[in-house]
This record gives sequence, structure tokens and C-alpha cells, in this order.
Amino acid sequence: MTKTELLELIENGESSGVEFKRDDVRPEQLAREVVALANLQGGRILLGVEDDGSISGIQRANLEEWVMDTVFGRYVHPLILPFYEEVQLEPDLRVAVISLTQGVAKPYVVRRKGSEDIYVRIGSVSRKASREQQARLFAVGGMLHTEMLPVSGTGLDDLDLDRLLDYLQHVIHDPEIPADHEAWRRRLCGMGFMTEPNGGRPVCTVAGVVLFGYRPRRVLRQAGVRWMVFNGDDMDYAAGDDVVLDHPLVGLWRLRRGSRQLDAGGLMEQLLDRMRPFVSVDASELSNGMRRDRRWLYPLEALREALVNAFAHRDWTRIEDVEVVRYANRLEIKSPGALPNSMTVEKMLAGQRSARNPLIVEVLRDYGYVEARGMGIRTKIVPLLKRYNGVPPDLEPTEDYLLVRMYRARSVCQ
Repeated sequence: MTKTELLELIENGESSGVEFKRDDVRPEQLAREVVALANLQGGRILLGVEDDGSISGIQRANLEEWVMDTVFGRYVHPLILPFYEEVQLEPDLRVAVISLTQGVAKPYVVRRKGSEDIYVRIGSVSRKASREQQARLFAVGGMLHTEMLPVSGTGLDDLDLDRLLDYLQHVIHDPEIPADHEAWRRRLCGMGFMTEPNGGRPVCTVAGVVLFGYRPRRVLRQAGVRWMVFNGDDMDYAAGDDVVLDHPLVGLWRLRRGSRQLDAGGLMEQLLDRMRPFVSVDASELSNGMRRDRRWLYPLEALREALVNAFAHRDWTRIEDVEVVRYANRLEIKSPGALPNSMTVEKMLAGQRSARNPLIVEVLRDYGYVEARGMGIRTKIVPLLKRYNGVPPDLEPTEDYLLVRMYRARSVCQ
């Protein structure tokens, strides 16, 4: 870092990615700032700068050794390696810069006196993580699969046994079908759709509720999807349609005349039916001289893939709904939760896979909702949209959600 770059950084003040500290800071205090930054998106700690931005410089002997061996070696866990440098501002005035990338083994903790404390960065302040924030960090770090968490107050009666029976018999071809409720509870606990917390009464897991629940939102508020329509290019008070849909993710199939037919659509089918009048139009010409086909403003296969991804990979520690919003010129699909720990948009586009909810993804793959290779963004969404209207989708990741933005076709295609 050059002197000019450092002075500009100081001039801009503290932020969610920049912290000022005197060089006589206690090791546990510095470790707290390190952990908070690593649990967010990384950043820089400037040693020798006061809170008001005035430069006091560093005086501590062997500062680099103290930072690396004492602070990072003893207090910060798991191990994270920073980049350390010192910038000379005047002959007798130096500032130390500790640069951190976003941690890939979240949550990072401060270990001190037999305890482990998790810190997060809120604006320019580092503070202890709340229970919800800790759960998100564990989930993002791959140490907690929230789809397996128990849903309090639920039981076998909250699950649709007709859907589950069809899944066992006709989707995974299970040779043993439970004969009574007790057998069902044992089987579903084994499959991960129910659990026995602390050896108590079996309750449904998040995965069981969202996949096979009668009315998932009744027991799990964030299950379902909100669909909105706006006739302009921005949100306004006059929505053309605004509804929250509450259905299990998988459809209900029944045997009729020797063939398996869809009896009641799951959340995906219900959503697409609701969307249809707003994302498709009647063709200008008659098909076979008899009727007008519907033509989609977005490639249907890419649309289905993006919607399924939003449900399959969302973060269940967040109580927000999946949101699908149609504007005049685009469609936006918002899935709650940051990307899993090491995943980036670039890696997704390259074909890397990282399932946040592996059980939900596996069941959706059994039904054919999820692309078998798990590379739908690379192999379906991007190429189909490019071919359809020449414009690839925007993929916008934040700490709170992943937004997929699809632009409407200039001319309606098949």
C-alpha cells in the first residue's frame, strides 16, 4: 500500500471494512475486530490511527511478531492468515496495515479464558453476534444444515402422507412401505423429514415441512413465495398482482388408468400458473389453424431453473419469503441468504456446485425439478437467456440475498 492510498483510506473514515486502532490495543480487543471482519467480507485494520482519524503511529517493538503470534496465533480461531505491512508516512511516523480476506471457515471466534465469542461487523462497530446471526454464520460455513432443524409444535399430521406415499412407491421405489403411524414416524426420522430432539417426541424438520407439509407457512413462516407484478420499471403502490403462495415444494401424483398423473401441483406449479398471464402472451398466429399458443417472454426452462434454485438453496435461518417480482422490462427472483461460504458468482458461472440444503436438493432431483448435474446456471439459465434475447441474467449477491434478474425478450419467441 502506498502512502497516498493509506491517507485516502484514513480520510474516508471507519466503515464496515475499515477499523482504526492504537498500537497499544489489548490482544483480545484486536482479535475481536479481526473476527468481526473475517465473519463479514474481510477488510483492513489500521494500527497507529485514532478513532477520529488522527495518526499517532506505531511504537510497539516487534509489532508484526506480536500481531501474528499473539493475536492471530492465540486468540483467533480457526486459523486465518492476514497480510501485514507497514507504511512510512514520515521519518518517525509509521502505520501498520492488517488486511483480511473474507473467511472461508466461518464462524471465526475469539478464544479467551476457556470461552469462544463470535463477533460480527455492524457498520463501523464490532459486536457479539446474536443467536440468529450465529446460526447464519454456522450455516454459511457449512457447519449447520438448517434444513434438518426441528420445527416446534409439528408432528406427523402436518405432513401429507399421500405425497410421501407416492414418493416412496413411485419416485424412489422403496420396497417397504410403512404400515402405521409409528412406522411412518420411524421411517421419516430415518429419512430426515422428522427428528427426535433430545430423544423426545418426533417433530418435523424444515425439509419435511417445506417438501411435504400440508400448509408449510402455518408452521414455518418463511416457507412459500411472494409474487408481485408492477406495470412500470419500479415498485409502486399499484401492484397488478400481489399474493403469498403456500404449498409444499413437490406435487401430488396419483395413478389413473395405469399412468401416474399430477393431481395437485406443488409450489413451483402453483407459482407458474399464477405467473402465466403476466409473463406470456397469445401468439399472433393460430397454431394448426385452430388455436393461439401462449408464447413466453422468458425462456420457460430457464425460468423454472431459476425459481427452483431460489427455493432449493435459500437460507432457512432467515424469515423472509422467496420473492418473485415482474416489472415491465424484467423479472427478479430473490432468494434469502448470502451465498454459501466459498461460493461466488464467478464460481457458479464456471460450474461449481455447493448445495446449502442437500436433502431438499436431492428430493427435488428425484422428482426432476433440479437439473441432474446441478449446473443449471451455467448450462440452462445463462445460455438460454442469451439465445432468447441476447442479454445474460444479472446475478447480484449480497449478505442478505441472491438476486437473479432476467430481462424481457425484445421479440416474443417460441
